[in-house]
Formats: sequence, structure tokens, C-alpha cells
Amino acid sequence: MANFSEMSGIKQLGLLITVAAVLSTALYFTLFKSQRDANTTAQQNLDAKLHENAELESYRPKLAEIERQLASLKQQLEIERRIVPDEKEVDGFMKMMDAEAVRTGVELRRYTAKPTAAKDFYTEVPFEMELDGPYYSMLNFFDHVGKLERIVNVSGLLVSSTKKPGDAKAKHTYQYAPNESVVATCTATTFFSHDMEPPAAGRPGQPAAVKR
Repeated sequence: MANFSEMSGIKQLGLLITVAAVLSTALYFTLFKSQRDANTTAQQNLDAKLHENAELESYRPKLAEIERQLASLKQQLEIERRIVPDEKEVDGFMKMMDAEAVRTGVELRRYTAKPTAAKDFYTEVPFEMELDGPYYSMLNFFDHVGKLERIVNVSGLLVSSTKKPGDAKAKHTYQYAPNESVVATCTATTFFSHDMEPPAAGRPGQPAAVKR
């Protein structure tokens, strides 16, 4: 076979064209084609993202309204938690009642915890209470309790004079102030939502007295 330098000009040109065509074909099926496929995939991904962004963009005008609704729901939830707490905050309940007693000039002498009662969506937590004070102060105390943000139901109210506290089923006799005229006992029931654990079956809570 003749060397390249011994070939005629036409043959040399033809050989160069053939070699160039083979190289071009090899490059097309290796580097160029793979790059084109990568570019096609990238373009498809870009088109998909642009389409997704266009769909999400339609929700932008609604975002402010959604945020307002969420803020309103959070506020309602906080109010509901104050009305019916989701935890058994007995200390908080007692502090609240003590504060109303001090505000109205009433002596709150005793709490006695009674067994709780689990309902479908809440738990009743009752306390027997014993208190004394001036007649109108006592009226103000129960009026304030009825207007509390947190729900407190008062039942079984018994009232008697300080001279006969036993008529109100008071368990103790105290050194009453000269301006005190009435003694009262009642059951004050507060409520907790069912996020807390319900009482175990067959193990009711034992009453525990707290003397003031």
C-alpha cells in the first residue's frame, strides 16, 4: 500500500475527507450526542420547574388571606385554652379563686378535691369550698366568679350566719371578723380538655382537703 505522501492529490484529499467523516461520526455519537441529550434533559427539567412555578404563582394573592386565617385560628385557640385549659392546672385554678376572694373581701378557708368525671371531650374537676365574709362581699365574689374567662360552675351553695356555720355544713369554725356575717360552702367545678390522660378505671381520686 502506497504511503500517504506517494498518493496523488485527489487520493490524499479523499482520504482526509474520509478520516474527517469518521471522526465527526465518532464525535457525534459520543461527545456531541451525549451533550445534546443532557441539554434536552436540562431543558425538560427547566420547563417542568417553570410550569410548577407558574402554578404556585396563582396562589400568591391568596397567601395573605391564608396567613390572616391562621392568625385568627391561633387567637381562637388561645382563647379556648384559657376558657377550657388542656392541662390540669389545679394550682392556677386555686390562685384564680384566691385572687377573686381577696379582691372582693372574702376569706376562702378550704378546698377539698372531689373525684373527677371524664366526659366525651372534657373532664370535670370539682372542689368543695368553704368561705366566709360580709354578705355583699360574698355576693360580689360569686358574681365575679360567674364572669371569669375560664369556665367555673358553682353548685350546691349553702349559706348560713357566722353564728351557726354548721347550718352551711362548714367543717370548721374560725375566728370571724366583726364585719363578717355569712358562711358559705359550695362545689366549684372547673374543666380541662381531653389532651390530658383520663383517670384510670377503678381508681377514683381521693378527696384531699386544703385548709386556709
